[in-house]
Amino acid sequence: MSKLTKGRKIRMAKAAQQNRRVPSWVMIKTKRAVVSHPKRRNWRRSTLKV
Repeated sequence: MSKLTKGRKIRMAKAAQQNRRVPSWVMIKTKRAVVSHPKRRNWRRSTLKV
């Protein structure tokens, strides 16, 4: 990570924060209409364009 620029590190950190599951209270509020996260990303399957 020492060779990465600060901007790229920030973008990677943002992508890591976005890569979370839907909160449980959202599932309860929508009566399980919203279960999956459309922007979920797997580190093996898809690449980041940062």
